[in-house]
Amino acid sequence: MEAERTTDETPTAVEDDGPFFHGTKADLRVGDVLEPGRASNYGTRRTARFVYLTATLDAATWGAELAVGAGRGRIYRVEPTGPLENDPNLTDKRFPGNPTRSYRTRDAVRVVGEVEDWQGHPPGVLQAMRDHLEQLEADGVEAIED
Repeated sequence: MEAERTTDETPTAVEDDGPFFHGTKADLRVGDVLEPGRASNYGTRRTARFVYLTATLDAATWGAELAVGAGRGRIYRVEPTGPLENDPNLTDKRFPGNPTRSYRTRDAVRVVGEVEDWQGHPPGVLQAMRDHLEQLEADGVEAIED
């Protein structure tokens, strides 16, 4: 997939053939569509202007484990319906060059399957990340800045 989008915040060009994944706690079905304009899975749950996706199972695993909600974490294989841009919350702020292959889109993404056999992070690693996110929240840093 070759896509290009320029925003006021971050000019980007994304060339990544996927496959693409979305980690969440939502119970979705093949054919469901994820669109911007819904409450975010993270932070204060403000309305998300983008749908976030990744081309790595590790990044999707973090999404599934850290999403708010009572359900179990899930990872879905998704197909974007429009152009992608690098996720500026991770790219160059935390991981120069985007090794997590984390993206966002203003367009819908369609669920095409569920990854059933993913492995979560070790409990200590997961707790350390949760502690880090709690500290960011206490410092007034929003989990997703768009």
